[in-house]
Amino acid sequence: MTGAKDWQQANRLGGLRRFAVAITALNVIGHSVLGFEQSIAQPLVALATAYVMELVLAWIDARAKGRSVQYGVGLRSKVDFLLSAHITGLATSMLLYANESLAAVAFASGVAMGSKYVFRVWIGRGSRHVFNPSNLGITVTLLLFPWVGIAPPYHFTENVSGAWDWLLPGLIVVTGTLLNWRFTHRLPLISAWLIGFALQAVVRNLLFDTSVLAGLVPMTGLAFVLFTFYMITDPATSPGSPRAQIAFGLGVALIYGLLMAAHIVFALFFALTVVCLLRGLSIVVLNAMRSQARYGVARSPVPIGGQGAE
Repeated sequence: MTGAKDWQQANRLGGLRRFAVAITALNVIGHSVLGFEQSIAQPLVALATAYVMELVLAWIDARAKGRSVQYGVGLRSKVDFLLSAHITGLATSMLLYANESLAAVAFASGVAMGSKYVFRVWIGRGSRHVFNPSNLGITVTLLLFPWVGIAPPYHFTENVSGAWDWLLPGLIVVTGTLLNWRFTHRLPLISAWLIGFALQAVVRNLLFDTSVLAGLVPMTGLAFVLFTFYMITDPATSPGSPRAQIAFGLGVALIYGLLMAAHIVFALFFALTVVCLLRGLSIVVLNAMRSQARYGVARSPVPIGGQGAE
């Protein structure tokens, strides 16, 4: 058991390191070459907010439970501990467009990191956070601040042309596929999501006479590719078994189709939030039922802070 747990931890850490390198490279190239329209200050503020929230909340969580903090001693352990915060901070600042506002980006990053310590459920012998942090931060910000939008898809490839219009998305698809195959093991989820997305376009055409081509066009954008390979596949907030992954991916596609049929914008992010919520609630109910069957009294299935954020 210990060996398997160590292997899983090493695999998770390896994936986080590579995801962090990939999203850092994309942001650096994006702001210097591709044409990202946000200011340089926005990713820096998002990162600072994410780092501080992660360190402070981890310290509070450790004090409340009478144990040592997770980030341990030494620079390397602290860097590894902050990898998740690094990815979250860059993702929120890259995908949100808040004009010149730094507060909105900081808010999104803060909500994202706070959700890891507040919305948790018991899975196995420990607890995990329910929502994809960066996706929830983006969702809450979009709902509370109507003047904040999503970064326009064109800005990911605004300053490239010719062969690079194909090479850049192709590179992200290849690297994303390798990362998810080797480290997150979420290829069934990706496949189900893509098939489900295509099916919802066909169904919307049959029911509402929506153009199939218009329904499929988002799949050609780099923003969709990033969502597919770097957000929906978060191993901490998506199921592990292939069957559950397929249900999760199809569920996101189904909710997306329903939201689009209702003419609700930003449906990608809202759909993932809804499915994460439904998954979390189903785990709560199952935990309560199992506890009731075993002990006769259901224990609280939703710990505040759990056993440390992952």
